[in-house]
Amino acid sequence: MQISRNKMLFGFFVLSFGIFLDMGICAAVQSELRITTIKQEPYTISKGTQLEGFCMDLLSEVAKKLGFKYRVQLVKDSSYGRQDDNGNWNGMIGEVVRGEADLAIAPLTLTAAREKAVGMTKPFMQTGISILLRKDISEGSGFFDFLNPFTAETWVGILIAYLGTAASIFIVARISPCEWSQPQSEQNRFSLVHSLWYTAGALTLQGAGPHPKSLAGRVICCSWWLFTVVLLACYFSNLSSSKSSESAQLMVKGFEDLANQDTIEYGCLAGSSTLAFFKNSNNPVYRRIYEHMERTKSFVSSMDEGVRRAKEGNFAFIGESVSLDLAVARHCELVRAHEVIGMRGYSIAAALGSPLIKNLSVAILQLSEAGELAYLRSKWWASSCIADKTKSSPVQLHSLKGMFLVLSLGLGLGALLAVLELTSKSRRGAAEQRKSCCTVLTEELSLRLRTSNASRPQENVDKDKEKA
Repeated sequence: MQISRNKMLFGFFVLSFGIFLDMGICAAVQSELRITTIKQEPYTISKGTQLEGFCMDLLSEVAKKLGFKYRVQLVKDSSYGRQDDNGNWNGMIGEVVRGEADLAIAPLTLTAAREKAVGMTKPFMQTGISILLRKDISEGSGFFDFLNPFTAETWVGILIAYLGTAASIFIVARISPCEWSQPQSEQNRFSLVHSLWYTAGALTLQGAGPHPKSLAGRVICCSWWLFTVVLLACYFSNLSSSKSSESAQLMVKGFEDLANQDTIEYGCLAGSSTLAFFKNSNNPVYRRIYEHMERTKSFVSSMDEGVRRAKEGNFAFIGESVSLDLAVARHCELVRAHEVIGMRGYSIAAALGSPLIKNLSVAILQLSEAGELAYLRSKWWASSCIADKTKSSPVQLHSLKGMFLVLSLGLGLGALLAVLELTSKSRRGAAEQRKSCCTVLTEELSLRLRTSNASRPQENVDKDKEKA
């Protein structure tokens, strides 16, 4: 009885040790995950014997959070993963399905077909479908492109400043006795029409005499000239910049424009999810694009080929917006259309039912909330096109607020000097006529601001009264 009990205890011990050893071996195997990836800038690129890039940095951050070791290997057939007619998968998806790799980390688009074959995490990057073109494929200039350097609000402000300056010159020329000394016998040179013409002449840097003689009028003119010089400098500078970057305004602004023209050839990556999107779409525009690509066989075999053909000109490459943004950052002669359709995400793939999926998704969300994914995006998508970062934009009204302030102060100072000049003359006249200064000043203002008889000589007025 005692021997039987000892045998049972020995057997239990051996069994427990075997289970423990097996668990340890499994844990040791699982602690180093096999990662499959594919070379594509900037996700995974070679640097000597090492691999680096966005996906490698993402893998490193995820491994730190989940506490696993990994070994990265490149996919054998250099393919992302496509299902053939027999239902078999190739590429990275195929390696995960066959158990040759535990994880596939690359710009793998999350699709329904792939979701059925493998487990996909929460997307670590959002993308869509857009168009890549050369910058010199631009639309024709419009009739009113010369107005583009300034915004509409700025043009309205300039018009108000022009009318205000002309009105100030007209009023000051009437009030100032240095400009119009004898309103009863002398005709005022600065009529309203001449004031408008004089101000417009200064705006175009052309003289339009006669010029003001009074200090008040000259102060207003100097303020307007200074405003004009700065205004024209801003206008021509912005006009030149807008002309140099005019090519950024694409003739093909979206997929409808692309489908409605036959001048520019277009195509996408053969066998890609982008092609499947157009093939399976019920949208008539997208169907026309697919039928055109299928008819002309304008597919490209790689991303590099699509970028190369776009750089050569007269070809629009349709691809995922994130990849196109990288091409724009690396090749300054290219630009991406603003329209993005078919939004989807890039995910990490694992075997169906793998417990890693949940943990990886949580880790990706934590990195996104901490801003790490945005940092990695800015790190690997940094643009080398310095000139493209300084594209001109229309001058806003608030950008010229200093010059509008200087002009306003000049107009106010000119009006004040005109009143002081008239007041000084009225005081001298009041002493001679023995009247109050206010009375003489009021009479002077009334005489100068009348438009009917102020410009007519007093002798002619008396003759008209005698004839009546």
